[in-house]
Amino acid sequence: MESIIVTRHAGTVAWLRARGIEGEVIAHATPEDVMGRVVYGVLPMHLAAEADQVWVIDLPGLKLEDRGRDLTPEEMDSAGATLAGYWVSRIERAK
Repeated sequence: MESIIVTRHAGTVAWLRARGIEGEVIAHATPEDVMGRVVYGVLPMHLAAEADQVWVIDLPGLKLEDRGRDLTPEEMDSAGATLAGYWVSRIERAK
């Protein structure tokens, strides 16, 4: 199954590639980009529901001042970086 990486951060791409994860890197995903693919990165729920799998990097030790900053792979490791996978499904609310 084809994988893509959705991020604006070069450090994230390097961290993933060091773990053998490859794929086209895009900064902003569309439904067509993610449909039926394995996605590494953060997506809004409506896009995550289109993907086959969504993998995010959890950073439990990330300091508040480092949020949104392009971290190096070493900084990500220091923040406890791990991958967590999700299957997201859209459900309809009964009227």
